[in-house]
Amino acid sequence: MKSWYFSFFYRILLLSVTLLAAACAPEPIRQPPAVPITPMPNAAPLPESETAASTARPGQPLGSRADVQAFIREMVSKYGFNAAQLQTVFRQAYAQPSIIAAMSKPAEAKPWYAYRSIFVNPKRIQGGVAFWRANAAALAEAERTYGVPPEFVVAIIGVETQYGANMGKYRVLEALATLAFDYPRRAAYFRKELESFLVMTRAEGINPLTPRGSYAGAMGFGQFMPSSFQNYAVDFDSDGHRDLWRDPRDAVGSVANYFKKNGWRTGEPVATPARVEGSQYRQLISSQLRPPKDSIASLRGQGIVPLEPVNGSQAAMLLEYEGRDGPEYWLGFDNFYVITRYNRSQMYALAVYQLSQAIAAQYSGSARIGERLPERLARVD
Repeated sequence: MKSWYFSFFYRILLLSVTLLAAACAPEPIRQPPAVPITPMPNAAPLPESETAASTARPGQPLGSRADVQAFIREMVSKYGFNAAQLQTVFRQAYAQPSIIAAMSKPAEAKPWYAYRSIFVNPKRIQGGVAFWRANAAALAEAERTYGVPPEFVVAIIGVETQYGANMGKYRVLEALATLAFDYPRRAAYFRKELESFLVMTRAEGINPLTPRGSYAGAMGFGQFMPSSFQNYAVDFDSDGHRDLWRDPRDAVGSVANYFKKNGWRTGEPVATPARVEGSQYRQLISSQLRPPKDSIASLRGQGIVPLEPVNGSQAAMLLEYEGRDGPEYWLGFDNFYVITRYNRSQMYALAVYQLSQAIAAQYSGSARIGERLPERLARVD
């Protein structure tokens, strides 16, 4: 009898412990379901970290919209795309309202002194030195091939993506489609870029749902728009792919090629600070993004004095910026205009120039940040 009693008691005790342990154990982590992506033929997806689903998926799939269906028919007619494949792609893509909101808040809306501090600061300078050291061979080869000094290529990549640390979180397809179909002010431009993107991904064997980029659809280390990818991206390491997301060598060569094809003049200056006198200079302040046409000699005659030695025959444009303590004046040369071909902003071009000079000084070891740099660059906000 005692044997039966203890056996029964032991079973009850064991069951109670088991249930208690199960109740106290942490709930297993449930992995989110994978986003269904149908690869295009010969798709070459990017790393897993770049293929995670966007967090927002509002509304109906783009493929259910009449305007998108019309676009698909146009792509089939103009470029010979497979209609069923495009239908599959657009059924898995969604408009992103946050993109429309982001388009209304560009950094260029800030005054120069605030804009500058975003890009010319210790973190970007030190990051540029590290990127240069890590990619010195590719940068030297790009200079030999295209005539563009390393510091300008590095500065572009630093301003655009912090040396690849922030290439964008949006599906490029969704960014371009949102702007092509829901942003009337620039719909024509983004529709063309969407066309270029689909043509590009087909040519490169990339699943169009895979690439990530900015809210405007810019891609990779240098934030190339799809049309720029088609026109300027190069396979700089000759591995058979133009990979601007994972291969800094291709990114370096592509940025240098962009500059070269837009008229970079090897060995010529980019910009110099200036002093203005009298009142005639006011009519010469450049508000348009055009190549410079006035010679330094003629500008001197109207009260504009460069603060560094410049050839009197060199063409230049007078630039005015909103400094923290009053207006700043600079002279931009032909190579300054080339930088504005990358991003059509005078503030952008000057930020790239100033960052490039600070990086070059730090890389060469000729100056610590803020020490023995030219006065115009020594302030690091």
